Amino acid sequence: MTSSEWHGDRDAVLERDDHTCRRCGASRSGDDETVLHLYPVGDVPLEGSVHESALVTVCSPCFASLQRSPAGDAVRLESDDLFDLVREMTQRQGVTISAVASFASLATSLPDELEDDDTAAPEYVRARREVLLAIDSVPSRLERLTVAETDHLGEAVTEPLEAVVDAATQLQSELRQLVGLGESIVAGLDRCHGCLEPLEAEDRCPTCDLERRDVDDWRDEDGEVAFQLLYDEVNESLQGASDTTETLTEGSATLATQLQS
Repeated sequence: MTSSEWHGDRDAVLERDDHTCRRCGASRSGDDETVLHLYPVGDVPLEGSVHESALVTVCSPCFASLQRSPAGDAVRLESDDLFDLVREMTQRQGVTISAVASFASLATSLPDELEDDDTAAPEYVRARREVLLAIDSVPSRLERLTVAETDHLGEAVTEPLEAVVDAATQLQSELRQLVGLGESIVAGLDRCHGCLEPLEAEDRCPTCDLERRDVDDWRDEDGEVAFQLLYDEVNESLQGASDTTETLTEGSATLATQLQS
């Protein structure tokens, strides 16, 4: 998706985010020449207007690092470069795991919270934006590892590297699934999973234009959304992600040992 295909309320998003990159914290003030961009997260339309609930402020370096490009020719990486790249990726995934766990906790609390008032809505929308941004921060590094030329470093490096890439790829999938489960909880409340606005019979949210998330798989025999089943699935998925994280941590440690030997 390019900036020419969609547009959003730039001033409103920058003001909401205090003219600060939500990924690294870089900010613009006074005569500062820091360039800030709008980055779309989630299932945004491929063209037309994008609602501010799905837009987040990022600086130029972060915007560039978020861009995914088709895999090209393998790039030869030496030990130090490979070590740094793996470290960056695992650090990013560490941040993402924490964000996903917080988002899942928030989502499971919404059925009770929304019974009282709508004060949880802004927190949910913000948390969803930032967890999706965190997830999007990993693939560019993961793709670089996938196509890296490392045969010259020997099997002692290539084998643990392959295990790290496999675990990181699996973890990304599990984290996206967890976010989807949180969104399904919201959809089960007849709310938009993007902006949390109430939905009636619409197929798309009239506020942000997201397509209504299907929750039929989570309905009981009476046609009601079985929230407890969703909660159980969230907990099980969190445990699965935790196990994968442990595998990734062990693999990264093994790889680091080989690279530094």
